[in-house]
Amino acid sequence: MHDGHSRPLFSFPSSPVASRGRGPARLTATATATALSALLLTAGCGSAGTTADSPKASATAAKGFPVTIDNCGVTTTYTKPPSRAVTIHQHPAELMLSLGLKDRMAGTSYPDSAVLPALREDFAAIPQLSKQAPSFEKVLDTDPDFVYGGYASAFVEKEGRSRKAFRDAGIDTYLNRENCAGKKGVTMRDTYTEIRTIGRIFGVSDRASALVSELRTQVDRASAAVKDARDVSVFVYDSGDKSAFTAGGKGLGNELIDLAGGRNVFSDLDDVFGDVSWEQVVDRKPDVIAIYDYAGTTVAQKKKFLLSQPALADVPAIRNKRFVVLPLTDTLVGVRSADAVGDLARGLHPESFK
Repeated sequence: MHDGHSRPLFSFPSSPVASRGRGPARLTATATATALSALLLTAGCGSAGTTADSPKASATAAKGFPVTIDNCGVTTTYTKPPSRAVTIHQHPAELMLSLGLKDRMAGTSYPDSAVLPALREDFAAIPQLSKQAPSFEKVLDTDPDFVYGGYASAFVEKEGRSRKAFRDAGIDTYLNRENCAGKKGVTMRDTYTEIRTIGRIFGVSDRASALVSELRTQVDRASAAVKDARDVSVFVYDSGDKSAFTAGGKGLGNELIDLAGGRNVFSDLDDVFGDVSWEQVVDRKPDVIAIYDYAGTTVAQKKKFLLSQPALADVPAIRNKRFVVLPLTDTLVGVRSADAVGDLARGLHPESFK
């Protein structure tokens, strides 16, 4: 799975790790599921969603419909809520389940992290189509009317899963807004908009509003707890040995740091992710290193690598062994990002939570 952000090889003599994109399988730590359980309502099944030129279009619209959605350059008009959705990647599945849409889900695929505790039972009840991205034919076997992709790789043309291919088969598609080409930066507003948009498509706007309210409350509470704390400089370490692959100023990870009372030392990097030199890391003297956790190289291996580099010895974060660990899935546009703000705030400012 790849969203255009190539990562460098991270090589250890005893544990070579293949290069990956942002979305390969990751077994991450389970994020806190605060506020989700109260929102897990059982949704009744709707009827098939439609595109503007879909043969499934119905002359009779459901209550609150039609709904027209512009998504990453694709405009779709739904006359009824989808009733047989397939998700490709885990964060779309978790978002749908958090809106009580289990009964609208015909299948899911690419489980790339430990499922949130409040969602485990519902997630296990959904047919898993594949451990990675399913083939176009495998998706069609579920007789879906809607496919929701978490990364751009969900709709890769060379693998036969283009959005046009689904449209031609009479199936509507939606791509997580974080992946829309030309976006100038991702913020928590994108998370809230994503939730509300899916709520509109499935006719559960009330649930979406309630979920957004809960997530906003979590974020506001964490930010308020650290508003008077000293600004802490943070270097995000994703991967890399010859150079460092880090979070730039255009991704959601950058705002999560800001909301948690920190400052991304590479916020001036004009991209979601990018490579920087170790000399730049030394020059910017980060107080804390945030390690992104995903399958492959372990957090322990990453810490060992960082602590073993003589050139980094005088970096405050290394000298004081100040690390915070953030599951990479928590930095995506989805229901986990609010928890990430609290987790980061506690890691950056533990004194504010005593």
